[in-house]
Amino acid sequence: MSHNEPTQINAEVEREVQVPEPEVLPRAKRRRFSAEYKLRILEEADGCTRRGQIGALLRREGLYSSHLSTWRRQRILGQLEGLSPKKRGRKPQDPAVEEVARLRRENERLRARLEQAEMIIDVQKKLSQLLGLAPEETEMDESE
Repeated sequence: MSHNEPTQINAEVEREVQVPEPEVLPRAKRRRFSAEYKLRILEEADGCTRRGQIGALLRREGLYSSHLSTWRRQRILGQLEGLSPKKRGRKPQDPAVEEVARLRRENERLRARLEQAEMIIDVQKKLSQLLGLAPEETEMDESE
């Protein structure tokens, strides 16, 4: 064994061990297409007459055939506003609907408090009857 063999083995082992890239790649964003772009692509696709031209158009633009299908359907239905990008997620509610919901919650809370107060008053009446206090005496005590 020569003196250089251990260093050659170490160099080979180091080449085989791959260190992962520490850089974090950004997440892909959902693409949005303007109405003008969609109409331009549809017109270009409608002008394709030879076999393979639509496929070449889709590859060049980075689109899927489902894009064309959806956009054609929207165009047929006359949804020009449908060709513009739509905001995803929950739709904003009418402020009146939110106000009605808030008032209903508050109404339920106040009803529960009223029931509790009426129950307390009933218990106080029964207690005064058990203790033999006349209603006049309890009213006088409250007014003092």
